[in-house]
Amino acid sequence: MRVDNGTPWGATGGLPTELALWLFGLEVAVTWNAPRCPQPNGVVERTQGVSKGWVEPQTCADAAELQRRLEWADDIHRNRYPSIEGRSRAAAFPHWCHSGHPYARTWERRHWNLRGALEHLAEYVVVRRVGRDGKASVYDRGHWVGKQWAGQELYVSLDPELREWVFAAADGRELRRCPARELTSDSIVGLQVARERVNTTGAGK
Repeated sequence: MRVDNGTPWGATGGLPTELALWLFGLEVAVTWNAPRCPQPNGVVERTQGVSKGWVEPQTCADAAELQRRLEWADDIHRNRYPSIEGRSRAAAFPHWCHSGHPYARTWERRHWNLRGALEHLAEYVVVRRVGRDGKASVYDRGHWVGKQWAGQELYVSLDPELREWVFAAADGRELRRCPARELTSDSIVGLQVARERVNTTGAGK
Protein backbone atom coordinates (compact mmCIF):
# COMPACT_ATOMS: atom_id res chain seq x y z
CA MET A 1 0.00 0.00 0.00
CA ARG A 2 1.25 3.47 -0.87
CA VAL A 3 0.17 5.99 1.74
CA ASP A 4 0.80 9.57 2.80
CA ASN A 5 2.15 10.87 6.10
CA GLY A 6 -1.07 12.07 7.66
CA THR A 7 -3.22 10.34 10.25
CA PRO A 8 -3.69 7.38 10.50
CA TRP A 9 -0.55 6.56 8.50
CA GLY A 10 2.02 8.98 9.86
CA ALA A 11 2.73 11.53 12.57
CA THR A 12 3.94 9.19 15.34
CA GLY A 13 7.40 10.61 15.94
CA GLY A 14 9.11 8.61 13.23
CA LEU A 15 7.67 5.19 14.12
CA PRO A 16 5.07 3.32 12.05
CA THR A 17 1.50 3.76 13.22
CA GLU A 18 -0.69 1.07 14.72
CA LEU A 19 -2.49 0.65 11.42
CA ALA A 20 0.81 0.17 9.59
CA LEU A 21 1.96 -2.37 12.20
CA TRP A 22 -1.27 -4.29 11.71
CA LEU A 23 -0.59 -4.47 7.96
CA PHE A 24 2.99 -5.61 8.53
CA GLY A 25 1.61 -8.40 10.69
CA LEU A 26 -0.36 -9.52 7.63
CA GLU A 27 2.79 -9.29 5.46
CA VAL A 28 1.36 -6.34 3.55
CA ALA A 29 4.11 -3.90 2.56
CA VAL A 30 3.56 -0.19 3.19
CA THR A 31 5.33 2.55 1.23
CA TRP A 32 5.18 6.12 2.51
CA ASN A 33 5.33 9.06 0.14
CA ALA A 34 8.02 11.58 0.93
CA PRO A 35 6.67 14.44 3.10
CA ARG A 36 5.03 17.24 1.11
CA CYS A 37 5.43 15.26 -2.13
CA PRO A 38 1.93 14.23 -3.25
CA GLN A 39 3.00 13.51 -6.86
CA PRO A 40 3.42 9.71 -6.45
CA ASN A 41 -0.26 9.59 -5.47
CA GLY A 42 -1.26 12.37 -7.83
CA VAL A 43 -4.56 10.90 -9.04
CA VAL A 44 -5.68 10.11 -5.51
CA GLU A 45 -4.68 13.53 -4.21
CA ARG A 46 -6.52 15.25 -7.06
CA THR A 47 -9.62 13.17 -6.44
CA GLN A 48 -9.56 14.09 -2.78
CA GLY A 49 -9.35 17.77 -3.70
CA VAL A 50 -12.35 17.46 -6.02
CA SER A 51 -14.33 15.59 -3.37
CA LYS A 52 -13.51 18.24 -0.78
CA GLY A 53 -14.85 20.92 -3.12
CA TRP A 54 -18.02 18.96 -3.79
CA VAL A 55 -18.93 17.92 -0.25
CA GLU A 56 -17.84 21.14 1.54
CA PRO A 57 -16.90 19.41 4.84
CA GLN A 58 -16.76 22.74 6.69
CA THR A 59 -20.54 23.05 6.27
CA CYS A 60 -21.38 19.58 7.63
CA ALA A 61 -23.22 19.46 10.93
CA ASP A 62 -21.46 16.29 12.07
CA ALA A 63 -19.40 13.29 10.93
CA ALA A 64 -22.52 11.40 9.82
CA GLU A 65 -23.48 14.15 7.38
CA LEU A 66 -19.90 14.29 6.05
CA GLN A 67 -20.00 10.50 5.50
CA ARG A 68 -23.27 10.76 3.57
CA ARG A 69 -21.88 13.49 1.32
CA LEU A 70 -18.66 11.57 0.67
CA GLU A 71 -20.63 8.48 -0.32
CA TRP A 72 -22.71 10.63 -2.67
CA ALA A 73 -19.57 12.08 -4.28
CA ASP A 74 -17.95 8.64 -4.57
CA ASP A 75 -21.04 7.27 -6.28
CA ILE A 76 -20.90 10.03 -8.89
CA HIS A 77 -17.14 9.68 -9.47
CA ARG A 78 -17.20 5.91 -9.80
CA ASN A 79 -20.62 4.97 -11.12
CA ARG A 80 -22.09 7.93 -13.00
CA TYR A 81 -19.52 10.33 -14.39
CA PRO A 82 -18.74 9.46 -18.07
CA SER A 83 -14.95 9.60 -17.80
CA ILE A 84 -13.78 6.86 -20.22
CA GLU A 85 -15.29 6.78 -23.73
CA GLY A 86 -18.65 7.71 -22.29
CA ARG A 87 -18.51 5.06 -19.60
CA SER A 88 -18.12 5.45 -15.89
CA ARG A 89 -14.99 4.18 -14.17
CA ALA A 90 -16.94 1.29 -12.66
CA ALA A 91 -18.24 0.26 -16.08
CA ALA A 92 -14.83 0.60 -17.74
CA PHE A 93 -12.93 -1.26 -15.02
CA PRO A 94 -15.37 -3.61 -13.28
CA HIS A 95 -12.52 -5.80 -11.99
CA TRP A 96 -11.29 -2.85 -9.89
CA CYS A 97 -14.50 -2.77 -7.86
CA HIS A 98 -13.32 -5.66 -5.73
CA SER A 99 -10.07 -7.53 -5.28
CA GLY A 100 -11.83 -10.88 -5.39
CA HIS A 101 -10.57 -11.64 -1.88
CA PRO A 102 -13.30 -10.85 0.63
CA TYR A 103 -12.15 -9.92 4.11
CA ALA A 104 -12.65 -12.60 6.74
CA ARG A 105 -11.84 -12.15 10.42
CA THR A 106 -11.13 -15.88 10.72
CA TRP A 107 -8.49 -15.57 7.99
CA GLU A 108 -6.91 -12.64 9.80
CA ARG A 109 -6.75 -14.56 13.08
CA ARG A 110 -4.97 -17.44 11.33
CA HIS A 111 -2.49 -15.33 9.37
CA TRP A 112 -1.73 -12.26 11.47
CA ASN A 113 1.75 -12.58 12.96
CA LEU A 114 3.22 -10.40 15.70
CA ARG A 115 6.73 -11.26 14.57
CA GLY A 116 6.16 -9.60 11.19
CA ALA A 117 5.21 -6.35 12.91
CA LEU A 118 8.11 -6.50 15.37
CA GLU A 119 10.72 -7.30 12.74
CA HIS A 120 9.64 -4.34 10.66
CA LEU A 121 9.60 -2.05 13.67
CA ALA A 122 13.14 -3.16 14.50
CA GLU A 123 14.34 -1.42 11.32
CA TYR A 124 13.62 1.99 12.87
CA VAL A 125 15.89 4.14 15.01
CA VAL A 126 14.34 7.33 16.39
CA VAL A 127 15.57 10.15 18.60
CA ARG A 128 13.85 10.92 21.89
CA ARG A 129 14.64 13.64 24.43
CA VAL A 130 14.61 12.53 28.05
CA GLY A 131 12.33 14.60 30.26
CA ARG A 132 13.11 16.04 33.67
CA ASP A 133 11.42 13.00 35.21
CA GLY A 134 13.97 10.72 33.56
CA LYS A 135 11.48 9.30 31.07
CA ALA A 136 11.49 9.20 27.28
CA SER A 137 8.28 8.83 25.31
CA VAL A 138 7.70 6.04 22.80
CA TYR A 139 4.22 5.75 21.32
CA ASP A 140 3.09 8.38 23.84
CA ARG A 141 4.16 6.17 26.74
CA GLY A 142 6.88 7.20 29.16
CA HIS A 143 9.79 4.79 29.67
CA TRP A 144 12.19 5.28 32.57
CA VAL A 145 15.74 5.87 31.37
CA GLY A 146 17.25 7.76 34.29
CA LYS A 147 17.29 11.35 35.53
CA GLN A 148 21.00 11.58 34.78
CA TRP A 149 20.03 11.72 31.09
CA ALA A 150 17.41 14.47 31.54
CA GLY A 151 17.45 16.95 28.68
CA GLN A 152 19.59 14.73 26.45
CA GLU A 153 18.60 13.15 23.16
CA LEU A 154 18.92 9.36 23.01
CA TYR A 155 18.51 6.89 20.18
CA VAL A 156 15.71 4.36 20.51
CA SER A 157 15.35 1.06 18.69
CA LEU A 158 13.53 -2.23 19.26
CA ASP A 159 15.04 -5.61 20.06
CA PRO A 160 12.38 -7.82 18.41
CA GLU A 161 13.60 -11.04 20.04
CA LEU A 162 13.29 -9.77 23.62
CA ARG A 163 10.58 -7.23 22.76
CA GLU A 164 12.48 -4.44 24.50
CA TRP A 165 13.11 -0.79 23.70
CA VAL A 166 16.83 -0.12 23.59
CA PHE A 167 17.99 3.38 24.57
CA ALA A 168 21.48 4.32 23.41
CA ALA A 169 23.76 7.36 23.48
CA ALA A 170 24.96 9.12 20.36
CA ASP A 171 28.19 7.09 20.42
CA GLY A 172 26.21 3.83 20.34
CA ARG A 173 26.57 2.94 24.04
CA GLU A 174 23.54 1.08 25.28
CA LEU A 175 22.18 2.90 28.33
CA ARG A 176 19.00 1.09 29.23
CA ARG A 177 16.40 -1.40 28.06
CA CYS A 178 12.69 -1.19 28.80
CA PRO A 179 10.03 -3.84 28.14
CA ALA A 180 7.88 -2.88 25.15
CA ARG A 181 4.69 -4.03 26.87
CA GLU A 182 2.57 -1.98 24.48
CA LEU A 183 3.61 -4.20 21.56
CA THR A 184 1.25 -7.17 21.83
CA SER A 185 -0.95 -8.89 19.31
CA ASP A 186 -4.07 -7.57 21.04
CA SER A 187 -2.84 -3.97 21.21
CA ILE A 188 -1.76 -3.84 17.56
CA VAL A 189 -4.81 -5.60 16.13
CA GLY A 190 -6.98 -3.44 18.39
CA LEU A 191 -5.09 -0.30 17.27
CA GLN A 192 -4.26 0.58 20.87
CA VAL A 193 -0.46 0.71 20.89
CA ALA A 194 -0.16 4.42 21.62
CA ARG A 195 -1.59 5.85 24.80
CA GLU A 196 -4.62 8.02 24.05
CA ARG A 197 -3.74 11.64 24.49
CA VAL A 198 -5.82 13.70 26.88
CA ASN A 199 -7.51 16.63 25.20
CA THR A 200 -6.82 19.68 27.40
CA THR A 201 -7.94 22.38 24.98
CA GLY A 202 -11.67 21.71 25.20
CA ALA A 203 -11.81 21.26 21.42
CA GLY A 204 -13.00 18.12 19.72
CA LYS A 205 -10.47 15.47 18.77
